Amino acid sequence: MAINQDTLNELLGRFVTDLGATVHAGNVVIGDRLGLYSGLSEIGPADAAALALRTGTNERYVREWLAGQAAGGYVCTDEDATTFWLSQEQQLALVDPDGVGMAGAFLLAVACLQDEPKITEAFRTGAGVGWHEHRADVFTGCERFFRPGYVANLVDQWLPALATSPESSPRAAAWPTSAAGMGPAPS
Repeated sequence: MAINQDTLNELLGRFVTDLGATVHAGNVVIGDRLGLYSGLSEIGPADAAALALRTGTNERYVREWLAGQAAGGYVCTDEDATTFWLSQEQQLALVDPDGVGMAGAFLLAVACLQDEPKITEAFRTGAGVGWHEHRADVFTGCERFFRPGYVANLVDQWLPALATSPESSPRAAAWPTSAAGMGPAPS
């Protein structure tokens, strides 16, 4: 068998990237659940001891988590890798519930991976996996990931436009007159 080394190297490069992302997803979910991102956002530049104290977690694990997060670009660090903080962009993506929803996306991915046995069985039987059969984190992750986009595009743009133009749709008159349902849409 003749192996094209360039093709193999390309495949291995994709593998390493995908494997790293898969493993990193769990670390993002852990950091989100334990409040490590929000704690770091609240206290600003801090070392592992301060973040562990703030979040009620173990300093050694937090130190290793911070190092991994810094290596992946999810938190910022100083030259000595002893002090860590979140940039405004990282806060928007990982902490702000109205931001990017990145932590929710990772929660969704990890939950889907945990449903792998059900999906594998569906491949065998053809029975399928109903949406209602997924674990709760699939729904929570979906909500947290998609909510900011829905709010920004549907609530702030589409619904008010619909409310100010009832003639644009036969169903428009049934919609509330504002995104909150409390009066006319802002002009």
